[in-house]
Amino acid sequence: MKGPSLTTPKRPSPTHSGKTSPTTNSGYGIGQEGIHCDEQSPLRPVSLYGRLKVDAEQRILDGGSGITFRLATAFGISPRMRLDLLVNDFTWRAVEDRFIVLFEAHHKRNFIHVRDIARVFLHGITHYENMNGEPFNVGLDDANLSKLELCEAIRREVPQFVWSEAAVGEDPDKRNYIVSNEKIGRAGFKPEVSLEQGIAELVRGFPILRRGMFSND
Repeated sequence: MKGPSLTTPKRPSPTHSGKTSPTTNSGYGIGQEGIHCDEQSPLRPVSLYGRLKVDAEQRILDGGSGITFRLATAFGISPRMRLDLLVNDFTWRAVEDRFIVLFEAHHKRNFIHVRDIARVFLHGITHYENMNGEPFNVGLDDANLSKLELCEAIRREVPQFVWSEAAVGEDPDKRNYIVSNEKIGRAGFKPEVSLEQGIAELVRGFPILRRGMFSND
């Protein structure tokens, strides 16, 4: 499979002094089964992180000048990558351990590659006047996946990978929702790196990394 281009996007020349701010789609918390969360959906964060992000977004938008990006869970190789994010973590475990135990395996999340996160900020700067004052979900349309579906995608790159669903216990992270990214598409942005490309990139890149280099500590 041909990997995504690593070419650095051309820097736009901003003509404004507004804000483009990362928030999170974690604010949706626990969604309704089969219903995509869009920017009009109620925000029901289930963690302090989510509540603070929701509050910060509201303050920015109430200020009258700013764009907020409700980012999906990030993945992918980067100069300062985290290994505690779901796709990165599960792929690392597939490469290193060949095994993982899943808690609440059918909980779903949306995902986006780190290079597409960088690209959406450049897009927001370039198209600021048209996007100002609005929140935008940013994720892959075809990557509203459960933990189980994510493991199946990883096994296509690491065939020896197996998993077990825990019969008892629960994941302290209760997020479970699917997301619509149509609004950012209407604003002219389209992600370039698929989940499959990102997983393949991680599998190739992990041999040069050490576990524990970076986390959210």
